[in-house]
Amino acid sequence: MRYARLRQRLPRFLARRVFHFETAIEDALARFAGELAQGALVLDAGAGEGAYARFFPKQRYVGVDLGIGDPQWDYRRLDTVGDLLRLPFRSGTFDACLNVVTLEHVPEPARAVEEMARALKPGGRLLLVAPQDWEVHQAPHDYFRFTRYGLRHLLEQAGFLSVQVRPVGGYFRLLARRLLNGLQYFRGVWGVAAALVVAVPALLLPVFDPLDRDRNFTLGHVCTARKR
Repeated sequence: MRYARLRQRLPRFLARRVFHFETAIEDALARFAGELAQGALVLDAGAGEGAYARFFPKQRYVGVDLGIGDPQWDYRRLDTVGDLLRLPFRSGTFDACLNVVTLEHVPEPARAVEEMARALKPGGRLLLVAPQDWEVHQAPHDYFRFTRYGLRHLLEQAGFLSVQVRPVGGYFRLLARRLLNGLQYFRGVWGVAAALVVAVPALLLPVFDPLDRDRNFTLGHVCTARKR
């Protein structure tokens, strides 16, 4: 949320380049929603302010969150205030479920994934996005970071099938984002100077990202799966 205003002010093509992780999340949400049937019941587990409801105008969107992550957020648009470790829904209720950059804020992530699986109907679909290399945020409610192997283990252990885990960018996109993160330490004239120094490498570094084929350096992962 720190860079939300900057992202809104940038031209669309530039915002997509600079804020690659957020763009990848939105693209994944759009694909996920487009593959769901009209009227499908969709659970956003860890909905926050309900920012992703706009992707599901043809489905029935239900946002649940504990409402303690960020004191500056407006949680009034939540459909339900609830704990992801004890979702207040009957088993087999939902056709699909989202969990977007939320799993790191849950003290027992395995149990949260199991709860999402329980709330889904057989064959229900899951879209989960989790960070691997990200700064501490929403402290003190920030507990974990996840590798692709950890995420696959959590999903398969909870009974999900057809698990796909896609890293969002590699080393050079990660490095570009870290340069942008450094701007928070500068103010006033120094802030302008730092922005000018950082701008060029932050825009050029992603060009080299295809060199990192293994994607062991990445901001995070987009995961899809189906309940058994």
